Amino acid sequence: MLFFSKRCNIGLLLRGSYATIAHVIKAMSNTLQLGLVGLGTVGAGVYETLCRNHSLLEARAQISFAVKRVAVRNLSRPRDVEIDASMLTDDWRELVNDPTIDIIIELIGGVTEAYDLVLAALRAGKPVVTGNKALLAERGSELFKLSAEKGVPLYFEASCGGGIPIIQSLQNSLICNHVLSIAGIINGTSNYILSSMQDSATSFLDALLKAQELGFAEADPSFDVNGWDAAHKALILAMLAYGTPLDPSKIAVSGIERVEAVDFQFAKKLGYAIKLLVVIKRHEEIDALELRVQPSFVPLDHVLANVNGVFNAIAVNGDIVGETIFYGRGAGKNPTASAVIADVVMAMRECLQPGYHTGFNPYSKNMTVIDQADTVTPYYVRFRVKDCPGVIARLATILARHEIGISATSSLSNTVKSADGTTRNELVFQIHACKWGLLQASIDDASKEDCIDANPVVFRIEQFND
Repeated sequence: MLFFSKRCNIGLLLRGSYATIAHVIKAMSNTLQLGLVGLGTVGAGVYETLCRNHSLLEARAQISFAVKRVAVRNLSRPRDVEIDASMLTDDWRELVNDPTIDIIIELIGGVTEAYDLVLAALRAGKPVVTGNKALLAERGSELFKLSAEKGVPLYFEASCGGGIPIIQSLQNSLICNHVLSIAGIINGTSNYILSSMQDSATSFLDALLKAQELGFAEADPSFDVNGWDAAHKALILAMLAYGTPLDPSKIAVSGIERVEAVDFQFAKKLGYAIKLLVVIKRHEEIDALELRVQPSFVPLDHVLANVNGVFNAIAVNGDIVGETIFYGRGAGKNPTASAVIADVVMAMRECLQPGYHTGFNPYSKNMTVIDQADTVTPYYVRFRVKDCPGVIARLATILARHEIGISATSSLSNTVKSADGTTRNELVFQIHACKWGLLQASIDDASKEDCIDANPVVFRIEQFND
C-alpha cells in the first residue's frame, strides 16, 4: 500500500505531470538519480562537492542519491575534476530522455541552448536546478509559466548572490511581507574594482587588471563592469519579490567604466562610498516598480557602504520585518556550488511530495516599470570646466531654469588636461532630489556652453530612510 503526504495532489498525479505514481514509488524506495549538464568551474564544484560530501548530504536529507550522467560540450577537453569517462556524454538530450534520471542540473550558461534544455526537461516532467541568471532574466517568464502549468519545479538559488540564500529567504522566510524595496551589491567583480580604487587610489584600468590577475574578473569583463550581470540578477529578484514577469528592456542600467579616482576623493570628502547598486522599489501609489542598476553614492553610515572586495550584500525592506541584510561571497566555484546543491536537496525532498513545490509561481498581474526619466533621487554631478569667470554661475542658472536645486558645490585643487590639450578643473554639484529626465535636460543645455565639457559624470545619491 502506498501512502501519500497530505500535501500530495492526487489529481496532479493523474494528469501526468512529473509526479507519476511510478516516479513517486521510485523516489520513496530507490536512489534518486541526478543528471548534471555542464562541467565548467561551477559544474566541477558541484560534482566534486556531491562526491566529497555524499554521505553527509544523504544523512541530512535522508534521501539516497547518485549522479548518473554528466553532459559536456567537448568530451576531449582536459578537466580539473576526476570523473569516469563512461558517465560523460556530449548530448544533454540523453539525460532529459533517460527515464531513470529524476532531476536535471543545468550549469552550461548562456541563453539559447540552456533555454532548450530547461524547456525540454520541464516538459519531460523533470525538476530543474539552474544558476543561469541570464536565462532567467531573459526567458524566465516563459519557463516559470511552464513550470506552474506542469507542476514541475524550477529552482534557481544560485542565480542571485552566489552563496547568499536570498531566493529561499524571499520565498519562505519573508513570505508574509510585502517587499517595499530591495537594494544591494550583487556583482563581486565590480565591487572588488571599486573597493580597490577606493583603498589604493588606483585607476579603473589598474584595478580591473588586478581583478583579472586574481581570477575575480573574466578575460572579457564587460558583462560585469557594464552592469548587466547585476541587472539580470535584479530582474530575477524583482520577479520573485513581486510575482510578476518583467521585460529586461525596461531596466535602467549603467556600469562603472566612467568612475575615476577623483570621484572617490569627492565621495570621501562628502561622506560617501561608491558602489554599483541595484535598486528595486515598489511605488504603491501608482502600482509600478522602480528598477535600476548604476554606480551610486552610498552614505558611509549605511551597511552597504562597508561591503568590500568580492563580497555581496542585499538589503530587503519588508513591511512586517523591516530591513534585513544578506551578506556573503557573491560568486566563485564553491559558494555557487553550495547554493546549487541546496536546491538539489530541495528538489529531492520535494520529489517525495509531488503535489507541492517551492519553485517560483507567478502570482501577480503584470506590473509596469517606471521610466528612468521619471525616477527621483539626489545626484552627484562632476563637470569638467575651463577656469573662466562665471562658470559656476552659468551652471547654476541652467539648473535653475529646469527648476533643479543645488545643495552644495565642491572642487579639488587638482587640474586635468582635456583631449584638446587645454587645462580643465573638476567641479562637483550636489543636486537636490529631482527627476532624472530634468537633470539630463539641464546637462544637455550645459554642454552647449564653450567652457563646460559635455558628458559629465553623474551618480545617484541613494537615500535609505524612505
